[in-house]
Amino acid sequence: MSGRPSVFNVAGGELAVQVERVCKAYGPLRALDDVSLTLAPASCTVLVGHNGAGKSTLIKLLLGLIEPDAGRVQVLGSRPAGRAGARARRAVGYLPETVALYPSLTGAETLAFYARLKGVSTAGNAALLERVGIGDAAARRVGGYSKGMRQRLALAQALLGEPRLLLLDEPTSGLDPASRGLFYEIVEELRARGAAILLSTHALAELERHADRVVVLRHGHKIGDGTLAELQRHSALPVRVRVTLDAAVGERTGWLRIDAHRYERCCTAADKLATLQAAQGLPGVTDIEVFSPSLDEIYAHMLSREEKTV
Repeated sequence: MSGRPSVFNVAGGELAVQVERVCKAYGPLRALDDVSLTLAPASCTVLVGHNGAGKSTLIKLLLGLIEPDAGRVQVLGSRPAGRAGARARRAVGYLPETVALYPSLTGAETLAFYARLKGVSTAGNAALLERVGIGDAAARRVGGYSKGMRQRLALAQALLGEPRLLLLDEPTSGLDPASRGLFYEIVEELRARGAAILLSTHALAELERHADRVVVLRHGHKIGDGTLAELQRHSALPVRVRVTLDAAVGERTGWLRIDAHRYERCCTAADKLATLQAAQGLPGVTDIEVFSPSLDEIYAHMLSREEKTV
C-alpha cells in the first residue's frame, strides 16, 4: 500500500451481511435457491459464477432493490428493503457492472450529485477524486472521459460516505494495468479499515492475492464457499512441484523429466510438504517452484464436477 494519506475511516462491527436460506424466483426461473452466506467486516469476498448464476440477484437483494421469496437477508443489522433499511443502505457503496453517467456534467459535479442523493457531505469529494486518480480531470465534462476514467469516477461515487459494505460488480472493466493496481490498493485500504467487500467478477486471475474467501454460484445454488486454499484442497486438483538441478542428469525415480536440468512431480495438496522435502533432497538443486491450482482452474473444475452429477 502506498504511503499517501487515506480518505477512508471505516468502522467495523457486527456481521456486515447475513443471508440465510434465501430463495428468489422470477416466474419458473429460480434465480437463487436456498443460498446462505455471511460477510464479516475487514474482509474481501469474491463472488464467482457464469452469467445467470444468480450473482446480480444476490446483489439486488443486498441493496434492498428486491426482497426474497423465502429466507432472510440482513445488511448491517437491518433488513435492507423499505424504510427500515434506509440507514443501512446509506452505509453501502455500490459499483454496477454498467456505469451510466451524465456526459454534460463535470467529474466534480457528478460526484456532488451522487453525494446529495446519498445524503452525505461533499467536503471530501476533491480528495476522493484524487484518490481514484482523476483529480486533475475534476473540472472536465464526463462526456470527454475515457472508459477507464468513467470507471474511476463510478468507483469514487461507490466510495462516498465511507461505506461499511462495498458491492462491486466487474469493477476493473475498462481499467488498464496501472489503474487496476490502484483499484486493488484502495480495496486493501478499505478492508484494513474494517469494510466488508463483495466483489463479483469474471477476471479471476487478478483476484487470487486479494480474496479472503470465494463463493461460487451455479444456476442459483451455492456450490463452493471457502478460502482459496480450502477450495484447492477440496478440488483435489494436483499441485506441481518443479526442481532445477545444476547439472544435466538422467532419469530421477518419481520425477517427470522436462529437460536436461528440470524435473516435475504432481501431488495432492496434502502431500505438498512431503514432495517439497523430497525435492530438497535431490542432489544439486538450484531452484524449486510450486504451481498450485489457480482460481480459474478450480472454478472450471467445480463446474465440470457439478455438470457430471446432474
